[in-house]
Amino acid sequence: MSTVFASRRAAPLLIAAAGVFLLTLSHAHAQWWKRAPVDFEECADAAEKSSNKAEKTAALADCNAKFAGRRKAGGGYTYYDFLQDRTFDIAGPNPTPEEQRKIDESYTAYLANQRRSNEAAQAAARQQREQQEAQQLQQVAMRTDVERVPVPVERPKVQQAAGQRKGAPCTKGSFSCEWPRLSESLSDLKRLFSPTPSKPAKKG
Repeated sequence: MSTVFASRRAAPLLIAAAGVFLLTLSHAHAQWWKRAPVDFEECADAAEKSSNKAEKTAALADCNAKFAGRRKAGGGYTYYDFLQDRTFDIAGPNPTPEEQRKIDESYTAYLANQRRSNEAAQAAARQQREQQEAQQLQQVAMRTDVERVPVPVERPKVQQAAGQRKGAPCTKGSFSCEWPRLSESLSDLKRLFSPTPSKPAKKG
């Protein structure tokens, strides 16, 4: 009789224990089924199933903070460094310490190249400015030299007339230019019509 009562009292305890075991097993199964995403793409797919826009935005921001890499079509991942505006191939969803070291070294080289490019551009601009200033100074000097050249003084009219008499060019049709020619023509006419005086015969 006592054994029956003991069995009846133990039955609810066994049922409760079995329920706890089933609940624990079910919870573990649910945790396995809803495992954490392995990369950004899986995380983003889960975020798309959020119930409202605010939860979706927050979930996507969390995905972006957890995973720096993005899947590549042929396998592997790629990491975009906005400071260098370039991408790097990485093995997993996040850079390993070695991969991060190479990315940092690349950024240091990038900064050095940018500095050299800026210095070269500044030197070229300075050289161009100096050339322009030299050209401006040269133009000012040329204008000054032109202003220093003496203006030719007009010859006096007396000197011009004397030059015309000495065979200098004269204005065609003017009396001063035509008179010498007329004088020569008259002299030729006189010699033509005037008989040459004969020489007296020598006495023997």
